Amino acid sequence: MMCGEVRAEQIGQSIILQGWVHTVRDHGGLIFVDLRDRAGIVQVVVNPAQPAAFEIASTVRDEFVVEIHGRVERRPPGSENPRLPTGEVEVHASEVIVLNPCLPLPFPVDEEAPVDERVRLQYRYIDLRRPRMARNLVLRHKVLKFIRDFLSDQGFIEIETPILANPTPEGARDYLVPSRLHPGNFYALPQSPQQFKQLSMVAGVDRYFQIARCFRDEDQRANRQPEFTQLDLEMSFVEQEDVLGVCESLFTALTESLSTKKVFRKPWPRITWQEAMDRYGSDKPDLRYELPIVDVSDIVGQSPFHVFSGAVERGGVVRGIRAPDGAAFTRRQIDELTELARANGARGLAWAAHMAGEVRSSFVRNLGPGEAERLWSRLEASDGDLVLLVADTLDVARTSLGALRRELAQRLELIPSDVMAWAFVVEFPWFEKDSSSGRLTFMHHPFTMPVDEDLPLLDSDPLRVRARAYDVVANGEELASGSIRVHRADIQARLFELLGYSPERIEANFGHMLRAFQYGAPPHGGIAPGIDRVVSMLADEDSIREVIAFPKNQSAQDLMMGAPTSVQLDQLADLHIRAVDPAPGPS
Repeated sequence: MMCGEVRAEQIGQSIILQGWVHTVRDHGGLIFVDLRDRAGIVQVVVNPAQPAAFEIASTVRDEFVVEIHGRVERRPPGSENPRLPTGEVEVHASEVIVLNPCLPLPFPVDEEAPVDERVRLQYRYIDLRRPRMARNLVLRHKVLKFIRDFLSDQGFIEIETPILANPTPEGARDYLVPSRLHPGNFYALPQSPQQFKQLSMVAGVDRYFQIARCFRDEDQRANRQPEFTQLDLEMSFVEQEDVLGVCESLFTALTESLSTKKVFRKPWPRITWQEAMDRYGSDKPDLRYELPIVDVSDIVGQSPFHVFSGAVERGGVVRGIRAPDGAAFTRRQIDELTELARANGARGLAWAAHMAGEVRSSFVRNLGPGEAERLWSRLEASDGDLVLLVADTLDVARTSLGALRRELAQRLELIPSDVMAWAFVVEFPWFEKDSSSGRLTFMHHPFTMPVDEDLPLLDSDPLRVRARAYDVVANGEELASGSIRVHRADIQARLFELLGYSPERIEANFGHMLRAFQYGAPPHGGIAPGIDRVVSMLADEDSIREVIAFPKNQSAQDLMMGAPTSVQLDQLADLHIRAVDPAPGPS
């Protein structure tokens, strides 16, 4: 029997328990041991009337691993613990066996005291004993089991794809693995199983899924890891709504089954990328609150206030946001918002506060007749509100006001914590320009099908081409990305050419895909939700490291195992490679 499973039904029975000593308390002759295992905690009582057991119990300390032989008894009246499922009973020990002692702990296990993350990751096996982390591991297990059961019932089959594959350009750096048998050649760990799942559709699998390990050598953030887990899903003979329907059904049911959070809106909203960027300043909008961004360029495009009219004349925009009840912000708080806008590229921030019929403002006195009234009307501003305006390029206005929208929602306490605001963002641009080279690159990945009516624009105006791509977003995070795929070799080859890939590169990296598309490839599409991000959101964790058993730190290091590390020269020789010392930095 497990410690957390002992109940009143076992009163009078003799049982054997094994677990960790959570706490020890000596109450003047009786020793109380809270014994813990994965199922929970039960109280053990050791009486001096059992001298051998009592002598050993007096030596145990927190996190000793022990075995208890004893009898289940009801707790004395008034001593019950309603916070524990085992709180009606206790185990009276007749024998105590120390299976393994424990050194002094680097941090406590029996409380959620703040601990430096470096120490937590160095002693992760201890950190995972703490109740919060143990709950997160169980939640992750339940999420994975729910997904497998749900998709199996929907006719999907799980297929494992290779970990050792060929390098492909998918937006991040590959982790390369040298081949001993083929000197000078390398495998790559998969950034995703993208090509394999599409080839599974060519193979007639029809409905595929995989709980897939993926690897990307990129800079770390709270929601990124060098190795991560995603649900990989692909379907044949489908349109976009078929894929979205499966995804919505799955994650609505998962949220309602495994979380205390409520699904904010059903059915999930479908928002175009253009609408998301214009209305929310982000392609992963948080829809738990409104605070829309509003375009007022037509109102102030001819204004005598040159900050506004000049921006419009240069091809830019003037856009604003209303902060309800924000007129009470101090000048210092408004200056902080101004700095946030500047940190996101804006030249400045124009503001106006309505309070008790009076207006404090950085710009109103410079407006033309009637412009102020039309601004308030467009922004739906009323007494007590704060209006913030940015006059700049379209991209800067979107980015800076999107950041202000998120900041205002936090300051004004508009964000409910008990909901999951799931939504789809659709119709992304296919191409975007690389900021450093100015060349065309893909916004999602190069296997995405363009919108059919935009195919003629591939040659004449590729930046206007829309992709049959879609994201799942929730609470301001992107949780999944997918698309209807290219299944025709001629279209796929043309897209590669527009990206600037040479014929040699196309053949080396994608020749197998183009050949496969000529052997009866069906129309198909899929999506790939990030498991780590989904679980962390359901668990109310700010970082995916809190829901991964053994994560890397923000420098992509495993502090517990000491990876990455150097290897022996003979190992390198076997692989026909040598390590070169990094160039020294500037002195």
